Amino acid sequence: MSVANDQNSKLPGAWDIPLEDIDVSDPLLFQTQQHFEYFERLRKEDPVHYCKDSEFGAYWSVTKFNDIVAVDTNHKAFSSDKTINIGDADPDFEVPMFIAMDQPKHDIQRKAVTPAVAPINLAKLEAIIRTRVCTILDSLPVGESFDWVDKVSIELTTQMLATLFDFPWEDRRKLTRWSDVATASPDEVRPDGTIVVDEQRRAELIECLEYFMNLWSSRSENYDGTDFISLLATNPDTREMSQDPMHFLGNLILLIVGGNDTTRNSISGGVLALNQNPAEYDKLRANPDIIPNMVSEIIRWVTPLGHMRRTALEDVELGGKQIKKGDRVVMWYISGNRDEDVIENANQFLIDRDKARHHVSFGFGIHRCMGNRVAEMQLKILWEEIMKRFEKVEVIGEPERMHSNFVMGITEMQVMLHPLK
Repeated sequence: MSVANDQNSKLPGAWDIPLEDIDVSDPLLFQTQQHFEYFERLRKEDPVHYCKDSEFGAYWSVTKFNDIVAVDTNHKAFSSDKTINIGDADPDFEVPMFIAMDQPKHDIQRKAVTPAVAPINLAKLEAIIRTRVCTILDSLPVGESFDWVDKVSIELTTQMLATLFDFPWEDRRKLTRWSDVATASPDEVRPDGTIVVDEQRRAELIECLEYFMNLWSSRSENYDGTDFISLLATNPDTREMSQDPMHFLGNLILLIVGGNDTTRNSISGGVLALNQNPAEYDKLRANPDIIPNMVSEIIRWVTPLGHMRRTALEDVELGGKQIKKGDRVVMWYISGNRDEDVIENANQFLIDRDKARHHVSFGFGIHRCMGNRVAEMQLKILWEEIMKRFEKVEVIGEPERMHSNFVMGITEMQVMLHPLK
């Protein structure tokens, strides 16, 4: 394993380096969980912080809740065009996706796939999700250690993705792999032991494209499905998308990652949070009706996607700083969710928190996560069924975390199930 993936490696403490030298884009900060102290210092001393030099170039960090909302909802001054990550898009492998577009292109493409997660479809999905959750939980070993990430977090979200895409069931783990490849940091050792280099990433994503092109061709005429591919293939505004393969691939990546990584890591992160805060687990056992509120607190606490990037379209002032046209502006959701000026006791995990849904994990404005209700539903049903079966899902040892500044991921977490007494 490389040094970059060694969780025993540490960076200097947040208060041990000059403020102007702080670079919160380093993935090692997140893998070693040092990012909290770095963001705490920025929120206190320099809420809109300029990093003049990083692996990705110069960028601004926006670290407080209200400033993040101000950027996220100001589509006139801040653009999502080309990329939502700190680094610029690869000019040799551009994959346009609607989350990295501005109006009107964004709205047209997002509207095409939204029916898949509309309330009427969610009502149909609820029974499916519960059946699958029960099957997964009933298949788990009790009283012995196993990897919760693989057996539960990945399996449940991958089954959900397969449903949303109407994807061949026997190949569903391909979706997991493509999601991992799409979000992997350069030279990162993945959970299966592979190292994702650029050539491999491109090859596997082209495999993804080819697979979905075959699905598209089977659904482009007289098909009445409500899955993502059918909706894109039959909507007048998007039915020509397959003729622009890289554009099609970009939206595939967006929908796969959006439907996989976020929920997967909230499922794992919620179990970990309850183990780290046993008094909250006691509250849950005493009152399972608190689960919907707890789900929102888990999503805030985990913040599955740590940041989104915008590009300034004009000179603009934010937090007393002068941001120039063309500057990278990074909204750190992972920091905004710990802003004690907006969220009381923000550094505490409280499953009975008032206004628990008041967080920035889903973003704001036109890019607010369109699948937020599906994510919440999966977590809610999962915890309802867990509480019917187990006294505790006990975490054994330290979890393994992703080497990433974007996906706040847990790659492996050993647990042991204790049955109800």
